[in-house]
Amino acid sequence: MTAEPGIPDILLDLPAWTPGPAELADLELLLTGAFAPLTGFQGSFDTATVIAGGRLADGTPWPVPVTLTVPKELTGEPRVVLQDPEGVPLAVLEVTEAWQTPSASTIPAAVGSPVSDDWHLAGPVRPLRAPAHGPFHRLRRDPAEVRAELGPGAVLAVTTRDPLHRKQLGQLRQAAERLAATVLVLPLLGGPHDESLVRSLLAVRKELPDGTLLVPVPLPARPDEGRDLLLRSHVAAAYGATCLLADLPADLPAGHAAEGGAVPMVAPEPWAYDADVEVWRPTAKIEPDHVQAELTPEDLGALLDRGEPIPDWFTPPAVAAELGAARPPRLRRGVTVFFTGLSGSGKSTVARGLADALVERGGRTISLLDGDVVRRLLSAGLTFSRADRDLNIRRIGYVAAEVTRHGGLAICAPIAPYAATRAEVRRMVSEVGDFVLIHVATPLAECERRDRKGLYAKARAGLIPEFTGISDPYEEPGDADLVLDTSRLAPEAAVDAVLELLAAGGWIRPE
Repeated sequence: MTAEPGIPDILLDLPAWTPGPAELADLELLLTGAFAPLTGFQGSFDTATVIAGGRLADGTPWPVPVTLTVPKELTGEPRVVLQDPEGVPLAVLEVTEAWQTPSASTIPAAVGSPVSDDWHLAGPVRPLRAPAHGPFHRLRRDPAEVRAELGPGAVLAVTTRDPLHRKQLGQLRQAAERLAATVLVLPLLGGPHDESLVRSLLAVRKELPDGTLLVPVPLPARPDEGRDLLLRSHVAAAYGATCLLADLPADLPAGHAAEGGAVPMVAPEPWAYDADVEVWRPTAKIEPDHVQAELTPEDLGALLDRGEPIPDWFTPPAVAAELGAARPPRLRRGVTVFFTGLSGSGKSTVARGLADALVERGGRTISLLDGDVVRRLLSAGLTFSRADRDLNIRRIGYVAAEVTRHGGLAICAPIAPYAATRAEVRRMVSEVGDFVLIHVATPLAECERRDRKGLYAKARAGLIPEFTGISDPYEEPGDADLVLDTSRLAPEAAVDAVLELLAAGGWIRPE
């Protein structure tokens, strides 16, 4: 990517827009040429043909939509500056089309298509400056530079969002030797533990064939596994791969892979652990009764949750250490306990009681984010409109996620009436730790009877607009981990129920 030293004066008055994380990753890959033949964000026709048949409008194979969502106010602009979250301009979009997503009923959601009613801008992008990168920036390289270093000859690519364990390392060495190929490892960034992934791959570099290149690529996963694999083949080809080592998903027949992929896909020979000689090797060479069952992702997760060691026969110790750091045992892992319920339901009372009980037990750093306290401090100035209430919950979620990220236990007690906003907070927290949702389902009549502040009376008199439970809805959660009714439970009993849940889940020790 050739970046200009500064922004031409003519661009200073252009409107600017900060795309979301996935679109920023797409922008970088467009600018570097990793999304070749694409040179910009797709319009409505290309998007429709890609969704329908995995091809651009001109017939070129391309597996997924690459679109840019913007506010409606930008749809009349001929050019828009695209910037990173810190406001640093990265590129200029020359707008060729402004379009709106058609009805959701016409779009398969699994393809990763835009959300219905979103507005989009299409057109080529030209770079202003390279994106700033954090850890491992020295490994991030343009495809042209990587292709030049690889030179002629066979190049076997591996694209991965997970560490390579002993089985995968053996399969990779075998395939590279059979093809007489240089190996290109492309860790795909866009998950919650990108740095841990790169560290785990660097830790096994000595077990990879000589000359292996490792180049991180910003490519968040698409929801459709088959199309995601096809996209990875296009990116690998841009970096110089001549073939891609990959297990084909069941919903992607080999013929479709050959048609929609940019390079041939090489399926690894099945390998297993031979318990008789204690090595991984091709399954065909092992006596059936000597095949040791492989750890499933669920098995691995359970070991990490309990803090038990990952066996050396499964993965190298350095990889096991990275896995343990990325997913500490639940007793040391950050967790958010999120109470939701009507005003007066008893959320704050139970939340404070829980915080006190956990402080008494010790062993955990506790942060209590009570709804009323947050309103006075973190969200001072916000109204009770839906937009401001959502913003208040997002702020609580952001703080809770930061507490969780650093291994703390955050206790939140807002009303949080809307399911979509609660789901947003759950996603935010779950990227860095665990999330426990508790619905304090005390009946409305009981909440009104307890109305110490007179809020319900004012709401029924029309003095408080958009009051949850009266003039604004409360969307009861269907995904709560625990439901409490404080009209039937004393506060101490409710706190005990939450403690039992946390102990059963492994986040605290049983008393």
